[in-house]
Amino acid sequence: MSGADYISKILFDGNVDENSYLNNLPVIKYLKKEKEISFSSPVTFFVGENGTGKSTLLEAIAVAFGFNAEGGSKNFTFSTNDTHSLLCEHIEIAKRRFAKDGFFLRAESIYNAATYIDEVKATHNYGGVSLHNQSHGESFMSIIKNRFFGNGIYILDEPEAALSPNRLLTLMSEINELVKKDSQFIIATHSPILLAFPNAQILEFNKDGIKEVSYTETEHYKITKSFLDNPEKMLYYLFD
Repeated sequence: MSGADYISKILFDGNVDENSYLNNLPVIKYLKKEKEISFSSPVTFFVGENGTGKSTLLEAIAVAFGFNAEGGSKNFTFSTNDTHSLLCEHIEIAKRRFAKDGFFLRAESIYNAATYIDEVKATHNYGGVSLHNQSHGESFMSIIKNRFFGNGIYILDEPEAALSPNRLLTLMSEINELVKKDSQFIIATHSPILLAFPNAQILEFNKDGIKEVSYTETEHYKITKSFLDNPEKMLYYLFD
């Protein structure tokens, strides 16, 4: 067995309301055609341009798995703004075995999760210090270091929004240790640093749907490499 056994694939029922905005997302057009997405590695990245549906799908997977839409474990019951899509009602998660742990961590709503943790007096599970008394990046890493136990499924939405490049390297090290503890990660990201994680499955979302690509085939790698190789040239053409 591998870490990808906790979520081995997602199955789409194709019954999204014809008037739903979801039908405009490339990911939905792809799912209507292919009906499923399979996961082949303990670490899977969703990558692609804004508006292709990667975070929408990630959120739907998390909610369908039983996590709070705003983040947290299955025990988090708070809701500050019920804005998640109904895609979660149209997917089924295929599992080969059950995870002993799990967490949905999204950078944009970590403040809400931190407030809930304070309210239920659970800071002892997150390093002993209120996440509100830490920086955005520190609180993000506190959750991962103190609350991710292993033997679980961890879903992360754009962690680079909270983390410096140095902290992203720390995150990669934490992911590696948790994979050794039989864990699975599904991560939506724009970070070319994270995408370099060894042997990860990279699913690239674009206007034509979803395709599996290698690290160096991603637009994020190509653009970042071109810029770093010759920033002056790229800026010259950009500002011309």
